[in-house]
Parts: sequence; C-alpha cells; structure tokens
Amino acid sequence: MTPRSLFRAAAVAELVTWTLLIAGMVLKYGLDAGDRGVRIGGSIHGFVFLAYLVVTTVVAVNQRWSAGALVLGWVSAVVPYATVPFEVAVARRGMLAGPWRRSPDDRSGLWDRLLFFVVRRPAVSAGIGVVAVALVFSALLVLGPPVPKG
Repeated sequence: MTPRSLFRAAAVAELVTWTLLIAGMVLKYGLDAGDRGVRIGGSIHGFVFLAYLVVTTVVAVNQRWSAGALVLGWVSAVVPYATVPFEVAVARRGMLAGPWRRSPDDRSGLWDRLLFFVVRRPAVSAGIGVVAVALVFSALLVLGPPVPKG
C-alpha cells in the first residue's frame, strides 16, 4: 500500500461515515425516528475521523508536507465531504507521489524515525494505531457528546 492509496482509502472512509452520520441526523430530526441512527453513525464516524487524523499525520510526515498542509488535511475532516476533494488536490500537486520512506537522510528528525518504525512494522503499527484511536474514542465517549442533551 502506497501513501497515496492509504490516504485515498482514509479520505473515502471519512466521506462514507459523514453520510452515515447525516443519514442518522435526517432520521432523528427529519423523520422523528429516534436517535439510534445518530448514535451508530456518529460512533462509526467518530472512530474513522480519529483514524483519518492519524493517517493524515503519517502520510504528511512521509511526504514532508508543510505544517499548513497538515493542518488543512486535518480541517478537511471537519467539513462534511471535504476529505476527498482535499485528497484529489494534494494528489494533483504531487504531494502523494512516491513510496514510503524507509531510511533516514540528512533531513530526518524525530518524526521521521517514528515513521520508519511504522513503515517497517505495518501490522504492529496498525494494531497500535487502532488501539490508540479506540482509547481516545473511549475517553471521548466517557466525556459525553459535544452538544448538551435535550
């Protein structure tokens, strides 16, 4: 899997889960069908949102994006359906071209060393990433929804 294919998959997954969340909201608020759709769609979307942030960060480090490009990538996940247009835009600019970097060079720093661990051990890294996202997701669930109940 290349940086481009991983980023594309994450962007599409984020788009699909936005659709689930919005469909749940239409069911709840438009059709008065209860909040089950929002709870399910929102939970899936929340998990994929966090995973997208992780994938965006890993790809940004690999591709040596500027801090501004990284932040824009994160922000694209907040705006419904913006991740795929963002992915298309960075791909057109060549910002997703090339393979995973696997060894240091004269510009390598701390984040690069972490990237090399991730690239050399993708299964372990994916497992760690899923557990980390699940822990953050669980903590956010304990804190409660971002809006007051009512």
